[in-house]
Amino acid sequence: MDDHELTAADRPQTPGGGGVPTAEAVPTHPFTLAVDIGGTGLKASVLDATGAMVADRVKVPTPYPIPPETLVSSLLRLVGPLPGAERASVGFPGMVREGVVLSAPHFSTTKGPGSPIDPHLEQAWSRFDLAAALTGAFGIPTKAANDADVQGAAVVSGEGLEMVITLGTGFGTAIFYQGELLPHFEIAHQPFRKGESYDDQLGEDTRKEIGHARWHKRVLKAIDNMRSMVFFDHLYLGGGNSRRVPRHELPDDVTVVDNTAGILGGIRLWEPARSDGSAGAVRG
Repeated sequence: MDDHELTAADRPQTPGGGGVPTAEAVPTHPFTLAVDIGGTGLKASVLDATGAMVADRVKVPTPYPIPPETLVSSLLRLVGPLPGAERASVGFPGMVREGVVLSAPHFSTTKGPGSPIDPHLEQAWSRFDLAAALTGAFGIPTKAANDADVQGAAVVSGEGLEMVITLGTGFGTAIFYQGELLPHFEIAHQPFRKGESYDDQLGEDTRKEIGHARWHKRVLKAIDNMRSMVFFDHLYLGGGNSRRVPRHELPDDVTVVDNTAGILGGIRLWEPARSDGSAGAVRG
């Protein structure tokens, strides 16, 4: 989907109220402002009660260095042109528990992924209440969770043990059982090969450095490792670099999903747990 900004006439007074683009079907409320925070780009759209987008996605590059206040102000500018919403959900590239950031590996660096860690940024992000900060900035109730968890909520079927791998600026994972999100594990920062982590060996900077063929072999090895670790019934590959993986070379129990899942999964943060085994709420 192309990035798009609405005209001034469509802009709401605040992120909590405003016009909605004309569509064949009338969108149903509540509207959810869905934000996907990435190491490379910040993306957002608005979803209706069915999960359908009521506006094209907007996107800007992620600025660096990026302390918490810079992220919050950048997101506030990003969502300004979008139709209003009653609530918001945010996917964040790090360990998030109950809306509070426990780790932000990309955002703790001086110039972005691959650059040195800044101790002051690392401290600023540790225990930062992202959900509360964005609730105040957006003026609507906001939930935040790990980005892979949010993306997975949009694609899992709710049958058996399902795993999600996101390939983008870094490497992310999420695990669901019978549609229920399991506690998040930072597999990305565990040893993978040659003393380096999954994040180190499979991130975008490394892909550019070693070339696509070698990177692709590493992706297949990572999938095999995940299969041995959790014995998944099905695995989904998402994130911006998932499109670079040749689908014909993947096993039958692996599916490539569209990168828009990082937005579309946002509505699941607000859904109650379901009794039919399908994916329910992601705690944010």
